[in-house]
Amino acid sequence: MTRTATRQRATKETSIEVSIDLDGGGATDISTGIPFYDHMLDQLGRHGGFDLTVRASGDLHIDTHHTVEDVAIAIGEAFAEALGDKGGIRRFASGCYPLDEALVSIALDLSGRPHVDWHVAIPECLPLGDPAFDPQLAEHAVTSFATAADITLHVDLMRGQNTHHIIEATFKGLARALRDAVRIEGPGDVPSTKGVL
Repeated sequence: MTRTATRQRATKETSIEVSIDLDGGGATDISTGIPFYDHMLDQLGRHGGFDLTVRASGDLHIDTHHTVEDVAIAIGEAFAEALGDKGGIRRFASGCYPLDEALVSIALDLSGRPHVDWHVAIPECLPLGDPAFDPQLAEHAVTSFATAADITLHVDLMRGQNTHHIIEATFKGLARALRDAVRIEGPGDVPSTKGVL
């Protein structure tokens, strides 16, 4: 079974191409025009064990919001397609993930029912990188991804002061939880009493 997918998304604001291999080796090739976001998406691929390629151009002269959102949607759609019917997957995953003083709890279910509970208080700080990534966009990126991928996701900040560390711990934790949840551990049955996810 090959668990790969590609997605293209073109609007008046952005042009995006994404490819993902859920059973890759964590090789990434990310270019969104937003260095901090590239860094976070690199964490998603590397720590998720996914091969992930992202090529995006957008209206960064306005701000980074449209590009961040549309890239997250495209990755989420590709992720969902690559999962296929979800036969044999572990489905659930959770854990606490540190980065220095920051500690983030992630719990998710590849349920087919999009829902995000986000309890991450981002400290006040200047935008990160150039072009600037507004730290408030971290929630929007994660929510857009999970919604497009039909994932139930709970994200809680346990502790942390450094904004970069909090956001990076979130992306690394999401990646590790996804890696666990997509793992094939049973026969080809869909892990649901409904018989479908």
